[in-house]
Amino acid sequence: MSDKETIQKKATLISDNIKNVIVGKLDVSDMILTALIARGHVLLEDVPGTGKTMIAKSFAKSIDAAFSRIQFTPDLLPSDITGINYYNQKMGDFTFRKGPIFSNIVLADEINRATPRTQSALLECMEERQVTVDGESYPLNMPFIVIATQNLIETAGTYQLPEAQLDRFLLKISMGYPDKQEELAILNRFKGSNPFDTLKNVCDGQDIQKMCAEAKNVFVHESIMNYIIDIVVKTREHENIAIGVSPRGTLNMVNAVRAYAYIKGRQYVTPEDVKKLAVSVFAHRLVLKHGMTRQDNRQTIIKDILDTVVVPTEDWLK
Repeated sequence: MSDKETIQKKATLISDNIKNVIVGKLDVSDMILTALIARGHVLLEDVPGTGKTMIAKSFAKSIDAAFSRIQFTPDLLPSDITGINYYNQKMGDFTFRKGPIFSNIVLADEINRATPRTQSALLECMEERQVTVDGESYPLNMPFIVIATQNLIETAGTYQLPEAQLDRFLLKISMGYPDKQEELAILNRFKGSNPFDTLKNVCDGQDIQKMCAEAKNVFVHESIMNYIIDIVVKTREHENIAIGVSPRGTLNMVNAVRAYAYIKGRQYVTPEDVKKLAVSVFAHRLVLKHGMTRQDNRQTIIKDILDTVVVPTEDWLK
């Protein structure tokens, strides 16, 4: 087995490792891995108790890389995330103390509980992979991913994420409730001990960097790119959408389908990859007209658009 195949195989090992803790939800773990390899970020949104934080922590523990968890609260300050310059009496000068954002995997737990001012501290970090404090910029560690969680039903003490923040998340996904058999398996798995405590890492940050580089070489046929653009244009022309998908969203989709094809062991993208990721990549970027603002409306619109756009039928290989 070549070095390239060995690295690609480790992507599967991460998903398999997470299955030791999380019952079902293979699609969710694949989506998070897709975001990491595509150099994007993930927003996990669902009702409390569905395993959002646990899957994020299991994902982080599967990789031998720096991990930090930030509990977002109304009194959290931007400097609590990015860091601060303080006066060092021993040195007689100001010294920069790095904040928890200087990690490879950052869990932003209940991100919508922080004020908009604090949320905005993540904008530069997520897009430019750097932190600027007092006019000086500090690069973040690579690989870098923000896995943010928020509860779907809570409104008291929360602040809605602005469109500029949402647009910086590559994927927005929902855990969903387990079915009866999955919930029974959860009870049996956790009745003795917590399997998270014995979870081991299966790769390191350098492996992830190699995956990111290799995924960039996954072939995307021109007809697939036109297919993606056709979907995007439909969002900009839709009668119920005030603002459609941005060019950033188009680029993110191409990066996402490349990464998704990569973790599935392919070196080319298919239309099914686009269909699989379209709702997660596009829906949260839409700004709907008045009276249509619910998230399920966004998802329904994207699904309807997929039904109307002609699917290409070319050979996807080079």
